[in-house]
Amino acid sequence: MERIVTAIKVQKRNSNRVNIDLDGEFAFGLSRLVSAWLNVGDRLTESKVEELLNRDTDEVIYQKALNLISRRPRSEKEIRQKMAEKQYEATQVDRTIERLKSSGLIADEKFAEMWVENRSEFHPRSQRLIRYELKSKGIEDDTIENALKVSADEAELARRAAVQYERRLEAADWLTYRKRLSGFLARRGFSYGTVSSIVQELWNSREQGHGNLTNNEEF
Repeated sequence: MERIVTAIKVQKRNSNRVNIDLDGEFAFGLSRLVSAWLNVGDRLTESKVEELLNRDTDEVIYQKALNLISRRPRSEKEIRQKMAEKQYEATQVDRTIERLKSSGLIADEKFAEMWVENRSEFHPRSQRLIRYELKSKGIEDDTIENALKVSADEAELARRAAVQYERRLEAADWLTYRKRLSGFLARRGFSYGTVSSIVQELWNSREQGHGNLTNNEEF
């Protein structure tokens, strides 16, 4: 059975979508991209209507995925999780992922590299913690290790993190300084040996800057 397209109207609340009337009655809404080939007077079979609706759902999922990655880069796993929350069919999500990959909009390799670079420069933490973060986002082990090759070493990462935090400890005495900075670095995933070395190094540097280097108790 065929039905005739009798009206195509832009939606008032969303100019990127249109309402389709069949045989003089509202039938469904479509993305303007999906409906671009439709004209008033066209005849649609039931199978054609189903095809249009499936294509529209694909476009809706794709646009939601684009919105996600416009806010910040996402791994493939993150996008799949967000789409699963919307209860879209797995095959539809698969098509969206392939479309994003083919357009170069998602790639776990690039995501891992960007994540490591961001963490190293702006939010330093241990490589162990970075590995854990990337693993939780579905990144494969080999991809993680390749990304970490361009990371600073553990001591440098700890130093960067410590320098950012120690500004809060300007008036602290040695015991307070050591306790608070050590705790912070431990929470960032650094080992005891790295923490003790960096804390002592920065304390000595600060004392030298103040012209008042003292011999502290053993860490």
